[in-house]
Amino acid sequence: MRAPYMQRRLRQQGVAFLLASTVAAPAMAQQTVDEPLPLPSVVVQAPAFDTSAGGSGNADGDLFLPLDAATISSMVASTAAMSTSDSGSLINRVPGGATWGAGGVSSLPAINGMGADRVQVSVNDMLYGVACPNEMNPPMSFVNPAMIANATVYTATAPVSVGGDFTGAKVKVEVSPPTFTSGQQITTSGSVSGFYRSNGNAFGADATATMSNEDTNITYTGGWSRASDYTAGDGTKIKSTMYETQNHAVSISKRDAGNLFTVQLGGQFIPYQGYPNQYMDLVDNRSFFVNGRYEGQFDWGQVEASTFFSRVRHTMGFIQPDKSGDMPMDTRSTNIGYNVKATFNVSPHDTVRVGNELFYNLLDDWWPPVDGSMMMSPDTFTTINNGTRTRLGTFAEWERHFDSQWTGVFGIRNDIVWMNTGDVQGYNAMMYGAAADAFNAQDHAKTDFNIDGSAILRYTPNPSSTYEFGLARKTRSPNLYDRYTWSTSAMAMSMIGWFGDGNGYVGNLDLEPEKAHTISFTADWHDPQQKVWQLRVSPYYSYVQDYIDADRCALAGCLSSLSNNLTATNTFVYLQFANHDAYLYGVNLDGKLTLWDNLGYGRGVLRGNLNFVRGERTDGVNLYHIMPVNGTLALDHTIGNWTSTFEVQMVGSKTEVSQVRNEVETDAYALLNFRTAYQWNTVRIDFGVDNILDTNYDLPLGGANLVNYQETSMMGTSPVWGYAVAGAGRSVNTRVTVKF
Repeated sequence: MRAPYMQRRLRQQGVAFLLASTVAAPAMAQQTVDEPLPLPSVVVQAPAFDTSAGGSGNADGDLFLPLDAATISSMVASTAAMSTSDSGSLINRVPGGATWGAGGVSSLPAINGMGADRVQVSVNDMLYGVACPNEMNPPMSFVNPAMIANATVYTATAPVSVGGDFTGAKVKVEVSPPTFTSGQQITTSGSVSGFYRSNGNAFGADATATMSNEDTNITYTGGWSRASDYTAGDGTKIKSTMYETQNHAVSISKRDAGNLFTVQLGGQFIPYQGYPNQYMDLVDNRSFFVNGRYEGQFDWGQVEASTFFSRVRHTMGFIQPDKSGDMPMDTRSTNIGYNVKATFNVSPHDTVRVGNELFYNLLDDWWPPVDGSMMMSPDTFTTINNGTRTRLGTFAEWERHFDSQWTGVFGIRNDIVWMNTGDVQGYNAMMYGAAADAFNAQDHAKTDFNIDGSAILRYTPNPSSTYEFGLARKTRSPNLYDRYTWSTSAMAMSMIGWFGDGNGYVGNLDLEPEKAHTISFTADWHDPQQKVWQLRVSPYYSYVQDYIDADRCALAGCLSSLSNNLTATNTFVYLQFANHDAYLYGVNLDGKLTLWDNLGYGRGVLRGNLNFVRGERTDGVNLYHIMPVNGTLALDHTIGNWTSTFEVQMVGSKTEVSQVRNEVETDAYALLNFRTAYQWNTVRIDFGVDNILDTNYDLPLGGANLVNYQETSMMGTSPVWGYAVAGAGRSVNTRVTVKF
């Protein structure tokens, strides 16, 4: 049985937002333009487009980028690394971006209300399949923030050439792109940095080293970090938030007459990572990868190709003393794939792209028997046995520059997804045999034939304004855990679920792929020189057929574990993945205004953003993990070698919660942060204070705290429902970087 309900803490009501009017102020103050805006402590901007006839691609002639796309630069990622070791948290800094709480380096991304697997992440064109029933090792955990050279975030109306099998967004992360020097003489360069954060006693180091000449580049990049449990604003130690991680990568690049070849290999080691919103912790995660990439420039266009292999070995367990027990859970995941894309310059006004990609994911998930346990022996519990998920995608895309004002991008793609898995078994036939036999008797093979399409129109009537309209259909097939987890025992279900809500989950063989139909509009106004002010507004709406959500589990095993499982409102419950039609809508605003710019006082820029999203199923159930209204107001100041930022982060109260999951509400809050940096020759010193006022607050997407709040009963110690995970209190952060 689950622990009984204990009354939740009193929650303040009200929202602290006058931000919208502040962000809009620049539009009233001056005239308009075309360069997008930096957002909170990350450079987020739309690309600079050539609006002449036949040339509205970005400055490098790469893939057409929508106006609401966001780019994160290496400098921004490196600066953010002073405050966090979690690369996923960079998503918080893009319009509509948020992260689902997880371990200290393993948050899951969310864009415009769609999170986790609905946001596809590639790292140097590599894709990672799920390799843990709680997704403790998401793709962005395989790179430290300081390793990221740049990252591009595409929303749901992205061109089909960006990829398939996602409904929310695509994040393309690039690590150490090659740079070359003139002449045959070998040149060496690099950097070493170290950081310290007072809250959680976090510290670590990052390093890069490069050898290059005019046609060869060899680069190493890597980092290591460690942290203890952090404390909340009221001084409470948030248990199970410690971690240690290291990532490394070495690349060798060669260029010759318009051809660029790159081979990269690397790996990760996480010896431990605590999870306050999961019943278990990560106690070992090791991975290895190798990939190869080719880029070729020809008279008719260009070719891009990549191929990769990776292996992830993952183990969950309990980190003492906050969690205790003996129940190892192991997974092994193999990822293999390729991606080929050709771009044809058909005419001065027309570009055609075609491409093909394959992604294969093999997953085994098993739980070894526990000596001396009658319930968890004598056999190995098999959750996923030789599970395979293979996706073959093909696309065609046409980019047309109609004239100096109008540009369009139109595309269609097909992704075929094949899934299968072998037979399973429980720890013993007496407790698990019936459920295993029922699953084994069914046909596990599934094939999804998915069709996507997108259309983007951009209108630039003058140097001070740009408007963009996007329409897209995106499709995502279920992952292996969505379809193939099978046991309805309370213990087994509680081990499944990357949602961090304390509930238990079981799969559904009959799940359909989800199909998101999204319409978006972006208006970008700015001064003609793109230096003084800017305002960008991006509303959107998505209708999702067969959205993969969850229902209260009505199977016999679920009801035997919790008799009122279908109606309970004040406890953790048991759920089964299920399709439902749903819709999401919202708007993102961001803006900037240069307040002063002179030799005596440097340059001061006021910037701000405001994000709102609402998500609901058509049956009236709220979608889970939807970020409440939030925004940032900041003042950036640069003078000489000094760069400083003072910002206020504001988040509204979370009251629209998922009824089916008994999601917990959270209060509104505001955080004050300060950062400053001084560059002296090859040395850079960063200093900052996060949450200056030591505000106590709960994370809206942090899930349920399963560790700090527990009670003891005849059945042992179990978490109490009704408590969210608190955010970190004040932290003094420093970082020193030396380049050579």
